[in-house]
Amino acid sequence: MIPKIQTVLYATDLSKNSAYAFRYAVNTAQQHDAKIHLLHVIEPLSPRDEALVLAYIDKKEIDRRHKDATENLVQRIEERLKQFAERELKDDPEAMKRVFGIHVVQGDPATEILNMSDKLGSDIVIMGTHGKGVIGHAFLGSVAEKVLHRIRKPVYIIPLPKEDTDITLGEI
Repeated sequence: MIPKIQTVLYATDLSKNSAYAFRYAVNTAQQHDAKIHLLHVIEPLSPRDEALVLAYIDKKEIDRRHKDATENLVQRIEERLKQFAERELKDDPEAMKRVFGIHVVQGDPATEILNMSDKLGSDIVIMGTHGKGVIGHAFLGSVAEKVLHRIRKPVYIIPLPKEDTDITLGEI
């Protein structure tokens, strides 16, 4: 017997493709009468980038600035995700009731997706593939592969359609 899907974790890198994948998350939640949690992971500075910054600014100052900037960024991303979900679901107010949580965390994307999936007890993870996030790196591709190798539940990987879409999460 196939387990009932009650909780959908939608992981986004804030790219155009991940916004397209949101429609799959909503559709899946509607079909299964499930709730949706949105997740974005902010990657920390790489050791190389941190060493470069340390050459110009002392560690205490970097930590203070980083903490302030991260808190600000988390709030902005949470608000952007909320606005996006409201805009995307404006014609279906019942669907918006399915959005139970917006989560923005810092760390390794694959690890944090797995951690959040466990924490929420999600039954399925949905994310796009080959997005270019706000930092301009490939997020879903290597991340999707890492998640697939380590997770013990279903994952939908949504490719961007060949034709252009008009979906966007907007500016952060």
